[in-house]
Amino acid sequence: MAPQRPKGAGALKKKTALSPAPVPPRSGELYAALDLGTNSCRMLIAQPQGNGFHVVDSFSKSVQLGAGLEKTGRLSRGSMTRTVQALRICQQKLRRNKVRRMRLVATEACRRALNADDFIRRVHRETGLKLDIIKPQEEAQLAVISCAPLVSRNTENLLVVDIGGGSTELVWIDLTEVPRRDRPQAIMRLHSGFQQAVSDLPAARVVDWISVPLGVATLRDQFNDVEDDAARFALMSWFFEENLADFTPYHDTQPTEKFQIVGTSGTVTTVAASHLGLKRYDRTKVDGLHMTTEQIDRVIRSYLALGPAGRRADPRIGQDRQALIMSGSAILQALMRCWPTDRLSVADRGLREGLLYAQMSADGVLEDGEF
Repeated sequence: MAPQRPKGAGALKKKTALSPAPVPPRSGELYAALDLGTNSCRMLIAQPQGNGFHVVDSFSKSVQLGAGLEKTGRLSRGSMTRTVQALRICQQKLRRNKVRRMRLVATEACRRALNADDFIRRVHRETGLKLDIIKPQEEAQLAVISCAPLVSRNTENLLVVDIGGGSTELVWIDLTEVPRRDRPQAIMRLHSGFQQAVSDLPAARVVDWISVPLGVATLRDQFNDVEDDAARFALMSWFFEENLADFTPYHDTQPTEKFQIVGTSGTVTTVAASHLGLKRYDRTKVDGLHMTTEQIDRVIRSYLALGPAGRRADPRIGQDRQALIMSGSAILQALMRCWPTDRLSVADRGLREGLLYAQMSADGVLEDGEF
């Protein structure tokens, strides 16, 4: 399946907006965001607080919805059953917290599966939850706005990378026309679409974006038949880089301190936690961390040296991540080879946070001001 992208920045002809709330929210009302990906089912329930939000409940489970999808083109019976069981827990949390305002989305596995519509109907029948299969552009858009608080005011060119289970989204944004103090807020305003309406407010310009149908699960499945660990890693990294051939805004960009990559995914946060030597994951130490290419490569080399058995036993990686860490590392290493910087900003945030920001921004319940 070929990467999905417009023919260029000018190809974004119509505004893609997230659905606004039908009625104004009550003061202090809770919002929910659920992200059903190829590998994981994750949900946040949060309350608006200032220009952000306070998380009051959450859920995360590896359901492997896309297991076997590469071979059959369909979601398996076992994968769907595991996922429905997880979604029942989410539904109970939503009911217990009396959440009315929510956005529940599914991504690449459901975009590709031939029986996705049957699965969505089963979810609604058995849990009462209505899942929305979103397009790659909206997935990229949500990843971007989730990372707005991590954008440096010195950044003039920004690349946001979201490495998922079934796809990887990349968005290149030009901030040169935006005053430094307004740059994070200009990113946040992309919640209304990559092609924004003309206004007096300084606008971030989306130069280009791409959705590559290769994530940590789908890339791993492509090379499952390669027995040698190091050879499999090298092939995965090369293959992912080949799929970026049409994404070219960086060709005319010189290495500069005003260029920033923000990476969001379980792979990125796992590599960061390994770099820090954390025995127990701590989001406050990982989110917003800056890593150099050399530091990233050192962690990846340590993973390769461990081998499959060593990675399974490594507490820094964890049981849920160990089967996917090398395909994710292959993607991360390929990305750091391509771009004009040797630093990566680590984001422990993504689609769920983007969904929350988008709903709250559309409802007008977030305050203006610095993050």
